[in-house]
Parts: sequence; C-alpha cells; structure tokens
Amino acid sequence: MSKRNQPEAEIQRAIVQALRLVLPRDAIVHHCANEVTEAGPRGARRQSILVGMGVHCGFADLIVLSGGRVLFLEVKSRTGRLRKSQEVFRDAVLAQGFGWALVRSLDDALGALADHGFTSRVQLPARRASP
Repeated sequence: MSKRNQPEAEIQRAIVQALRLVLPRDAIVHHCANEVTEAGPRGARRQSILVGMGVHCGFADLIVLSGGRVLFLEVKSRTGRLRKSQEVFRDAVLAQGFGWALVRSLDDALGALADHGFTSRVQLPARRASP
C-alpha cells in the first residue's frame, strides 16, 4: 500500500517522531497495535486471540505518559471520523479523569499536550480549536 493510501499512518509517524523530540527524555509515547488487518477467517481468529489477550476495542492510537500525566491521542485524517467503539473508549477515559484528544495534525498533537499541561523541552503552542 502506498503512503497516499495511509494518511493517518503518516500523520501518526510525524507525531511520534516530534513527541520523542519535544517531551522529556523519560516520557513514554506508545502505540498499541490493536487491530488485525488481515481479512478472512485467519484474520478473525487472530483478532479473537488478541482480544483474549487484552486488546480493547476502540483504544486510542497513541498513549503519552510523562510527568505523572496520561494523554490518549486518537489520530485521524482531515476527513476521518470516530467509530462508535472509539467514542465509547473516549467517554470511558474522560469519565476516569484522563486526557483524550482527537488530533489531525502535528500541530493538533502539540496543542493537545499544552492543553493537558504536559511539560516539554520546547515551547508548545496553545491549541487553537477543537477538531
């Protein structure tokens, strides 16, 4: 698959690379691969195994841990929409007092960090508007 067909993956890679530069060195930026993209019975069987091992439907693309703070980032393309399972995950995370943000660009991600009080090695821009 070409890069053109994976806009969210490209955005996510840029976000991860930047966060590793701007956050304190002991910060953790983690992606949980929680979906099997293989079609058919083999893919369904593998997804079932992963769910049994603790994969959570709708889990955010990235989790950022730094300075005692937790922020979940859901990465979407400019036109991407949340699935119902992602909305349920978002609501559960927010109800428990954790940070969650929908980000469509590197600027959105950096703004979300600033909005949630993350410290960094560089000045983070305040977030302009919610996506």
